Amino acid sequence: MSLEEPSMCIGNSVETSLCPTMETEEALSSSVASCFRYINMTTSVGGQKHITSLWFSAVFSVIGLSSNLFAFYVLVSASKKTQSHSRSSFLVFLGGLVVTDFMGLLVTGIIVVSYHITQFNWQIRDQNCFLCNFFGLSMVFYGQCPLLLGASMAAERFFGITKPFSHSANISKKRAYSIVVMVWCFAFFLALFPIMGIGSYTLQYPKSWCFLTLLQDQKNKAFGLIFSLTGIFSVCLSFILNTVSVVTLCRVYHDRESVQRRRDSEVEMMVQLVGIMIIASVCWLPLLVIFIAQTVLQQSISEVMEREIPRETEKLLLIFLRVATWNQILDPWVYILFRRAVLKRIYPSMKSRRSIVSLYPTLTTSLRRKYTHESVIN
Repeated sequence: MSLEEPSMCIGNSVETSLCPTMETEEALSSSVASCFRYINMTTSVGGQKHITSLWFSAVFSVIGLSSNLFAFYVLVSASKKTQSHSRSSFLVFLGGLVVTDFMGLLVTGIIVVSYHITQFNWQIRDQNCFLCNFFGLSMVFYGQCPLLLGASMAAERFFGITKPFSHSANISKKRAYSIVVMVWCFAFFLALFPIMGIGSYTLQYPKSWCFLTLLQDQKNKAFGLIFSLTGIFSVCLSFILNTVSVVTLCRVYHDRESVQRRRDSEVEMMVQLVGIMIIASVCWLPLLVIFIAQTVLQQSISEVMEREIPRETEKLLLIFLRVATWNQILDPWVYILFRRAVLKRIYPSMKSRRSIVSLYPTLTTSLRRKYTHESVIN
């Protein structure tokens, strides 16, 4: 049951719910917190319902949380069996990604489901915008982390495949943990921008979530571009590094030189990483592009209501946000399904191949002896 019904107004013979109402926008501008703006909640004459529901949000969250918990269990089991330094560091990155996706679904899911159950009025329950700012900060933080972690993993695999000896000497589990923490700190710092006055988090259609806004003042434009370009840069960097790694690995995979060790794990890690990159690109690029497009193409403030976003744009933003959130559900299944144990069941004739070291047949025997099987990626 709703704690308080939203105010209802009549406009053009159609019943609407406004937050705040158009008529009181100017009067409330000095008293209403910055996270509230005009949201057109018009319901069609035929009684069409809004495109969100309690059941959709609840089921979506449960599937995502269960998938990430299962993936985390599989990762922990694999980590206990792994003796390779490089494989262990890669599992640390994957673990950081799974934990991030799980927490993102948990934090945002609790707020969204709670809203659908109680239908609370944000302007009454969150007059100082603490909850809305926390929600928006969480959305940006948990949105940027997978993209940044994907780029970090791509860089780790790039150096692991193209420079295996120096990579083995420099990358350890401790350093991998440090990189994951650094990614989290950077994403958190980025999410703090609106709290520091650069842009703002606002309540979004249909009043069940908060996010950075498409309002066209200079600070919101700046933060929207920073958010979008950071994400697009991460995706592009992952694509470039993964492409080079895959090409290099293909050369190794077909090389017939005698080598020191198997290279199944390199192929497995690259398959998983490419899968993560593809999912992140498909899920996040539409949302990132819309912020850039709206910043460039949207009408100036003088031509539209100062704190109003076109209804179709709000619907599009909600759809793209849903698509982006699928990234947190699909990520764990990349690791669960694209493991050697699973792939060999699907393709039993898959044979073990030799090592990435075959790329370096010119290495002297004395130099090779300096590196044991444990000191290179497995």
